[in-house]
Amino acid sequence: MCTAITYVTKDRYFGRNLDLEYSYQETVTITPRNYNFKFRFNKENNKHYALIGMAYVSSDYPLYYDAINEKGLAMAGLNYPSNAYYHEKKEGYNNVAPFEFIPWILCQAKDIEEAKELLAKTNIVKENFSNELPASPLHWIISSGKKSLTVECDQDGLHVYDNPVGVLTNNPPFPFQLFNLNNYISLSNKAPVNTFSPDINLDVYSRGMGALGLPGDLSSASRFVKATFTKLNSTSGDSESESISQFYQILNSVNQQRGCVDMGHGLFEITIYSSCCNLDKGIYYYKTYENSQITAVDMHKENLDGNDLVSYELIKGQQIFAQN
Repeated sequence: MCTAITYVTKDRYFGRNLDLEYSYQETVTITPRNYNFKFRFNKENNKHYALIGMAYVSSDYPLYYDAINEKGLAMAGLNYPSNAYYHEKKEGYNNVAPFEFIPWILCQAKDIEEAKELLAKTNIVKENFSNELPASPLHWIISSGKKSLTVECDQDGLHVYDNPVGVLTNNPPFPFQLFNLNNYISLSNKAPVNTFSPDINLDVYSRGMGALGLPGDLSSASRFVKATFTKLNSTSGDSESESISQFYQILNSVNQQRGCVDMGHGLFEITIYSSCCNLDKGIYYYKTYENSQITAVDMHKENLDGNDLVSYELIKGQQIFAQN
C-alpha cells in the first residue's frame, strides 16, 4: 500500500510513502543525461533529461519506484492489483514495459502537456523485467506540482485522468477514489456544530475535534480521503525547512506502523520510506522506518552530463542528536 502527494509553497514538492512488508534494498539513484536507456520495444536513448529518484538497480538498470527529472516533472507507481491489465504490442504505438514507464516519460517530457502527448501514443505491454522480477500491477501519478495526472491501464485500455487533488493511493480505480470524496462533503477543520437534531443537546466536549468523521484506518480508500483532506487544509511557511516539514506531516498522517497490517508468516506492512522532492531544486529528501532524520540528495551536485548511474544507499539506522 502506498500514498503519493503533491504540495506547493514557494517551490513545488512531490513525494510518497512506500508501504510494503519487505525491501529490495532500494537506493536514491541519479540517472545522468548520457546514460544509455535501453528500452525493450523502442530505440535506445542516451540523450535525455537527468533523473533522480528511488530505484532498485538490477543489471545496471534503474527500476524506479518514483522519480523526478531536471525539468521538475515527477512520477510514481503505486500498487493497483486486480485492475492493472497490460496489453500485447500494438502497431502504431510506443510500446512500453511497465518497469520502464517512469523513465520513458521523464526522459522526454518536461511538463504535463508533453506527458499527455506521449501518453496519447503509449501502449503498456505485458513484459517482465526478468523471470525473477515479474511486472508489478501498478497505476501512476505524474505531476508538475501544480498539475497532476493519474494513469491507469485497465482491460479496456489506457486511461489518463486529470487529478485535481494531487493525491494517489492504491486500488480501487481513481474515478472511484475521487467520487468517494463526496461522502465526506461535510468534513471541516473547524469544531463541529450540532446538526444531528435540535431535540437533543449535543456539545463539543473537547478541543481538537476538527475533521470529526475523517477515516483513520489504513485502507487505500481511507488513506486517499485522509491525505487529500490533510493536504488541502494544510498551511505552512514557504521556506524550504517549513515546506518539507509540512510535507512530511501530511505523509505522516497515513503512515503504516509495524503490527497494524498483518501480511501473514510474521510479516507486517510498514512505511519503508517516505520521500519529498523539491521539483524546482532537484533535491530528493527521504526518511526511513527506522530513521526519522530527513536525508537529502541533490542531483545538481553530481555530473549530470555523465554516463553512469550514481546511487546512494539509504541511511536506515536511527540518527539521534545527543543534546547534553
